Amino acid sequence: MNRKIIMGTLLMAVCITMAVTAIAYGDRHEWDGQEEGGLFARTADIAPVTNKLYANECGSCHFAYQPGWLPARSWQHMMDTLDDHFGENAELDDLERREITRYLIANAADRASRPQSRWVLRSLDGKEPPMRISELRYIRHEHDEIPGRLIEGNPRVRSRSNCQACHTQADKGFFDEHSVSIPGYGYWDD
Repeated sequence: MNRKIIMGTLLMAVCITMAVTAIAYGDRHEWDGQEEGGLFARTADIAPVTNKLYANECGSCHFAYQPGWLPARSWQHMMDTLDDHFGENAELDDLERREITRYLIANAADRASRPQSRWVLRSLDGKEPPMRISELRYIRHEHDEIPGRLIEGNPRVRSRSNCQACHTQADKGFFDEHSVSIPGYGYWDD
């Protein structure tokens, strides 16, 4: 009788192990910042861009930054001053401007629940609304170990604002160090 219990327990343990392994390593698909296909699927660090107008209009000139990188007051100020958008005129017609502004504010860091958005908010000093993601204290801290020659001195990167140059899954909202490949250097490991 003891042997039957031991064999049954062992068989059950093997079946459970195989089931968990099959779930965890099943076909992986990416969708809306979530990697599906297993028990250990990961969620994007920051919610990916889902508004096509924003992605098309803003993404036609630069990386369409996820709204969760800045608080609502920053996005509002930015959208109110498109006539001088970092030295460029990026004005939109009123309908487009209103839609994009609504999207950015609804998904801003102070309304988002993803980890990076919470860290951004904790790093704000509360004074003026930040206008450049690359100048946020949190972003500067996350990049402080990377030598300047690999970012500003790298002609294929040039600035921390060029997220997608190194963060290979930036458009999907993944910014962890496992998806960083610095052009001309390779994968970063701190």
